[in-house]
Formats: sequence, C-alpha cells, structure tokens
Amino acid sequence: MKSILLVIDYQKDFVDGALGFQQAAVLEAAIARKIGAYRKRGDEVAFTFDTHKEDYLTTREGSNLPIPHCIKGTEGWDLYGKIADLCLETDKRFEKVTFGSMELADYLRMNQYDRIELVGVVSNICVLSNAVLAKAALPEADIVVDASGVASNDDRLNRAALDVMESLHIKITNR
Repeated sequence: MKSILLVIDYQKDFVDGALGFQQAAVLEAAIARKIGAYRKRGDEVAFTFDTHKEDYLTTREGSNLPIPHCIKGTEGWDLYGKIADLCLETDKRFEKVTFGSMELADYLRMNQYDRIELVGVVSNICVLSNAVLAKAALPEADIVVDASGVASNDDRLNRAALDVMESLHIKITNR
C-alpha cells in the first residue's frame, strides 16, 4: 500500500507566533511520533507551508484576516520546534498562498496513493481544505485525519471540521 503523511502548516506563526494558540503546541509530540512511524515504515512524508508575501494585507485573505503571518523569509514561516528537525531535505514541500494546495492535489493524483493521512493546523481551515482536495484527487484512496494531530484555535470549529470531514467519508481516527 502506497501511503503518505501530510503535515499541514505546522509553522511557528500558527504555534507561538502571530496566529499561535495553546492547543497547537500540544500537537508537536503527536505529529513527531506520526512522522517517525511513517519514516520507520518507509512511507513518504510531505509538508505544506502557508506562504505569504509582504503585501499580505492587500490580498483577499488579508482583508478578511488582517494579521500578517507566515511571511516567507520570516521566522514565523519556518516549521515549529522538533518538526523542523524532522523535515528532511528530500521531503516534498508545498508552498501555498491560500488554504488548499492545487499543486499538492495534483501531486497526490499523479502518485496514486492508496492512503493519505493529514495532521497539522488549522483543522477547520487548511487541514479541511487539503483533505477535501485529497479526496477529490483520489476518491478511492483512504483519506485519514488523526484527530490527536490536528487542532484549531476554536474547539467548537475543530469538532465541526472533524464532523464535516467525516461526512465526506474522510476517516477520523483518535477522536
């Protein structure tokens, strides 16, 4: 079975920076364990990076969320903590200017994975968006979200996102 783990936007600005929240930091150990397990099995691990430019506030997202974050080249754009050390030079990385990555969806479809698992932040925005794109790219693949490896700054929205993903036949584990 061909599997990939997608670590979604586990960047400093979402953990302890501009948009950081306490629950994000708690995920670090679970995400690190998950990466280790995938590597031990010889499965692929890939990372997404929320990526903005200095003109962020002039973008549609910036007008709706006027908090500059994940500006490429800043410390906030970097992966957080142990996860930064676990990202290898050979790992695929996807820089995305919006919530979901079409480049990631194309990559998944081209590589015909049987199982795609997602962890990271923010569950009700970027995790949800990329899980839906993965499902659209490979409708017959098992799309899995580990609830112990995702979070939102709003627990109600986290639960709602998990419910919505489950209703889309995305498997939610460790809930």
